[in-house]
Amino acid sequence: MEPVSLNVSLGQVGGIAALALAAVGSALGTGAAGAAAIGAWKRCYAQGKAAPFMLLTFVGAPLSQTIYGIVLMFTMGGIVSDDYPWQGLLAAGILAGIGMGTSAWLQGRAGAAGSDALAETGEGFTNYLAALGIIETVAIFVMVFTMLALG
Repeated sequence: MEPVSLNVSLGQVGGIAALALAAVGSALGTGAAGAAAIGAWKRCYAQGKAAPFMLLTFVGAPLSQTIYGIVLMFTMGGIVSDDYPWQGLLAAGILAGIGMGTSAWLQGRAGAAGSDALAETGEGFTNYLAALGIIETVAIFVMVFTMLALG
């Protein structure tokens, strides 16, 4: 097996950074939404109300940004070479990862609010989900436009 050049290795780090930073955001987002869902379920149980299973939708929503990070990592891995400047790949991976991760984190915070509201009122699930979808769009835009910018 031929040794990998420093240029290729540093370019690959860009793809790994995109995945890692998106995953950090997903972890923060699912953590925030999960804690809120558990609190909402506890409140429902304490009040003798049915605990809505649908709250798991809010908890899981931020995970998709990790998938976008994986897609971007594989895309970047397919274009990395000695001829492609590693600085561009590294910068793109870090910046895109921050964008996708921030989207996931804030989507989780919005999901936390949705969990609280749905458990309290039993209404508005579609509206809350639409708000999460809009936040999700930011991550999709970051992934797609980064892929286009990298060629």
